Amino acid sequence: MSIEFFGVGGLGQIGAMKNAEKTQASKKPGDKQGKDQVLFSSVLQDVQKAQTSSGSMQAQRNDRVQEIKAQIAEGSYHPDLNKVASSLMQFLLEEKQS
Repeated sequence: MSIEFFGVGGLGQIGAMKNAEKTQASKKPGDKQGKDQVLFSSVLQDVQKAQTSSGSMQAQRNDRVQEIKAQIAEGSYHPDLNKVASSLMQFLLEEKQS
């Protein structure tokens, strides 16, 4: 007598499936068949580039801040008042909304 569960017929087929699972599980870790790979080198290179560019951007920012400080000390710093007012209004509007 054979009993069929969800399209699997008989005990022979069930045993065959278990054996197939065992052979897949017993494969050596060094086997290259069906193995996923992750390459970190390109990701790490991107991180390195970002850190390098971040450092150069920080240096440029520091230079600009020193330049503005010197202009303020001399009394020759004249910001664009329309730009300042626009930024201030935008900041105040964002504060009201949140």
